[in-house]
Amino acid sequence: MEVTQILLNAQAVDAAVRKHAEESLKQFEEQNLPVFLLSLSNELANHEKPVDSRKLAGLILKNALDSKEQLRKTELVQRWLSLDVSVKSQVKSCLLQTLSSPVPDARSTASQVIAKIAGIELPQKQWPELITSLLSNIHQLQPHVKQATLETLGYICEEVSPQVVDQDQVNKILTAVVQGMNASEGSADVRLAATRALYNALGFSQTNFSNDMERDYIMRVVCEATLSPDVKIRQAAFECLVAISSTYYDKLASYMQDIFNITSKAVREDEEPVGLQAIEFWSSICDEEIDILDEYGGDFTADSDVPCYYFIKQALPALVPMLLETLLKQEEDQDQDEGAWNLAMAGGTCLGLVARTVGDDIVPLVMPFIQENITKPEWRQREAATYAFGSILEGPSPDKLIPVVNVALNFMLTALMKDPNNHVKDTTAWTLGRIFEFLHGSTLETSVITNENCQQILTVLLQSMKDVPNVAEKACGALYFLAQGYEDSPGSPLSPYFQDIIQSLLNVTHRDDAGESRLRTAAYETLNEVVRTSTDETAPVVTQLLPVIMLELHQTLETQKLSSDDREKQNELQGLLCGCLQVIIQKLGASETTKYAFMQYADQIMELFLRVFACRNATVHEEAMLAIGAVAYAVGGNFLKYMQGFYPYLEMGLQNFQEYQVCAITVGVVGDLCRALEEKILPYCDGIMTQLLKNLSSSQLHRSVKPPIFSCLGDIALAIGENFEKYLIYSMPMLQSAAELSSHAVATDNEMLDYANQLRNGILEAYSGILQGFKNCPKAQLLVPYVPHILQFLDKLYNEKDMDDAVMKTAVGVLGDLADTLGTHASTLMNQSVASIEFLEECLSSDDPSIKESAEWAKMAISRAVSV
Repeated sequence: MEVTQILLNAQAVDAAVRKHAEESLKQFEEQNLPVFLLSLSNELANHEKPVDSRKLAGLILKNALDSKEQLRKTELVQRWLSLDVSVKSQVKSCLLQTLSSPVPDARSTASQVIAKIAGIELPQKQWPELITSLLSNIHQLQPHVKQATLETLGYICEEVSPQVVDQDQVNKILTAVVQGMNASEGSADVRLAATRALYNALGFSQTNFSNDMERDYIMRVVCEATLSPDVKIRQAAFECLVAISSTYYDKLASYMQDIFNITSKAVREDEEPVGLQAIEFWSSICDEEIDILDEYGGDFTADSDVPCYYFIKQALPALVPMLLETLLKQEEDQDQDEGAWNLAMAGGTCLGLVARTVGDDIVPLVMPFIQENITKPEWRQREAATYAFGSILEGPSPDKLIPVVNVALNFMLTALMKDPNNHVKDTTAWTLGRIFEFLHGSTLETSVITNENCQQILTVLLQSMKDVPNVAEKACGALYFLAQGYEDSPGSPLSPYFQDIIQSLLNVTHRDDAGESRLRTAAYETLNEVVRTSTDETAPVVTQLLPVIMLELHQTLETQKLSSDDREKQNELQGLLCGCLQVIIQKLGASETTKYAFMQYADQIMELFLRVFACRNATVHEEAMLAIGAVAYAVGGNFLKYMQGFYPYLEMGLQNFQEYQVCAITVGVVGDLCRALEEKILPYCDGIMTQLLKNLSSSQLHRSVKPPIFSCLGDIALAIGENFEKYLIYSMPMLQSAAELSSHAVATDNEMLDYANQLRNGILEAYSGILQGFKNCPKAQLLVPYVPHILQFLDKLYNEKDMDDAVMKTAVGVLGDLADTLGTHASTLMNQSVASIEFLEECLSSDDPSIKESAEWAKMAISRAVSV
């Protein structure tokens, strides 16, 4: 069959025809890849062929070059690079030819495929003529060719990193793009493609933005495009401004007045998608300034690297009224729609960011609006006033806000009970939650909640939890923060009402409409927080809650034959119940008096969890694993009797590379088991160690799971002591090579550096556990050959100077462990290592008390080792 027909069949309504066509294509790809790719590219380039087959041909080509999975992507890149040069050049020439096709779908698909190939070849210094040949298309008279070419250049900028394209070509691309954006460009399609291409090319424009003339020109063209008659162009131009605000914040000062004028015009007069981007510009500026102020603590020296320009502070008098106006543009049903986003919500979000940026200065600008509108008969005004109030509660100081909140609190509680409008109630409950989150808690000198008003607040919240789902969900949220504020206080004013609170929350979880507005989830999250922050006096109620939740979990396991939709709801409920049990078990397991009460239920609980594991669902497994960690902590060595039944699921969790969060949590549970069982875990260690070492050497496991696995090796060694001997020959070389890698990690960005530090910390925790595990036993000598390498690792870390505090603390602890376990064998080598001595001195004078404490312990251990 010729490829056109197969491609059309692959889109057929008839499932059997579709399946057969998909299999034929797969077979074709596996048996003869070069011809497969050529057929597809010819199909895409051929004007005679139907649009549908051309479009699918392009899509399959794109998927033959790229994948979301990193491993698969690497394979596909290698596969393309190893193809015969003539095949690749024929495919590429078909694609370039398609850019001039009169069919928009064919052009657009070809643009994307060209960019994918560019992403593979340009970094390899292949296809050097690509950009030049694309730029020559720009001078074509036909607008559709220009449009497709600009789209392709935009996609290429998205695919490749700026280092790959030399500055001369970047200049030419920008010239073409900015010319295409010009108001003099006759075709709206070309202008839109150019504006979107600029968005992707901004990352390449560092040099151009550093040149005043070039930057002025680019900014002028972008600002002009925000006034285009075409709404899509206006929206794309504002998207460019948003990107510029974060990429080139430090270059914006001379344009801010103009930008304020065009954004406020767009917010007040333009269509919603444009207005939303205009507000997003100011939210983005807030994000930049909040980051700068956080990083520099607001005290700028004259030579500070990243000065804050205080754009928001300067714009306040005009910006705040503009944002307050948007709050009155609510949509009737926004509270019911989880994905809702409109001008009012964007304006409120931006107002919240402004409050975090400028602090106290915002309060006097917003209060008159609140006072004027909060009692108006029109619901929109009452809701806007309440939203404005809730939005400014994070940022200003408690001293500034508490007097205002004290006046407003009663009014809010009454509104939550009596306002006739659901929107107003929804926003009022949300605002109360924000009051409790930011202005109540043991760290504040004065709290807005007193023993006097606590009862009234609770009565209102519990009553509100019976309201419509979206209001009840916000009321649960407010109760969550109310409970959280009493976390570290000895007696909680909630205790007398504890039983009522628990019962009300359980009632919410049983509501028929609890599936709406995340209500059931919110009720369980709040129940967990109320239990977690409860005091000893309410422990009996928590103990009574245990069998209630167990029964509910048991009932979910009994229901048979569910539809897939019901099965999903069931899984969600099981996850919530396991999460709730985990919190209850942690609470009861934390004190001797309640631990005994929990022990009576331990067998039944474990039986329930094992049944949960038998239902294959990742989210539920995560929650059940975490709960089992809590059981292990509570029952300690008695957990041994459950190991035989639990071990197969533990192994299953460790092998779960696909749902790597499950794998990571299971690794954490192995640590919990080591602490609970100590040497009793020995019979299971061969299986666990084999799997952990396999995981470490796998390239398929998500990298975030590897640091906890290293820590886990330390937990095992600490639990089984000298029995760890047989694992040394496998684990030490692995630790060495990982240490090697992590000490040379080139941290290209913060995320990479964070990961390098997590890895270092995991490796050091492994060394620490192994050293402590062999302490005071004759086999400790087996570790002596590894000392030079461990010291070398510590020296490298010290010299790199990019450790975070956690790594520093663990590293200085390992110095102490070396001396503590190996005595003179280690101290002789330490004294030869200048870095170790300097590092110890640095940690001894650290401002961080926990680093200092570790260092003092290490110093004692070293001096003991030397004096032996």
